Amino acid sequence: MGGFWDRRTGTRHPVPGLTPVAAADLREALLALGGPAGVFLVREGTAKERADLVAECRVPEMRLTLKTSMRLVPAKHEVRTLEERWEPALEHSGEQYGRGPGKAVYRQWEHRRGADGRRSKVETFRFDTGQMRNPLQNTVLKAGWTWRGVLFRL
Repeated sequence: MGGFWDRRTGTRHPVPGLTPVAAADLREALLALGGPAGVFLVREGTAKERADLVAECRVPEMRLTLKTSMRLVPAKHEVRTLEERWEPALEHSGEQYGRGPGKAVYRQWEHRRGADGRRSKVETFRFDTGQMRNPLQNTVLKAGWTWRGVLFRL
């Protein structure tokens, strides 16, 4: 049963035999990711968020917001993660909320005339949610910790 839920929640385990690093070292490594010039920003979580660390990404071109709340559990050497996203609703009535490890690629297209005079569809913008999730997950796994996805609460 654990394998089924691990797949549904996006849980990943480190390579067997890898010695876990200290929680403080992992926290520093996660905080060093992203930054102002990066795709996303990792910051300390607030008491209201009930998370140790929070990674946020805003994509104004797509009106998309991604948020990954992380709680470090040193006793089990795991990082519990709650992934949330706010994106435009299909019927244009506002935003749609989702949670869980949803992998998606967002694109914008434009019609342009080529050199031969024909109209063609050209991709003008592309964003893959893995650009935020993969660096976080890889940092946790390389530190010897488990990336444990949750759906309801940390």
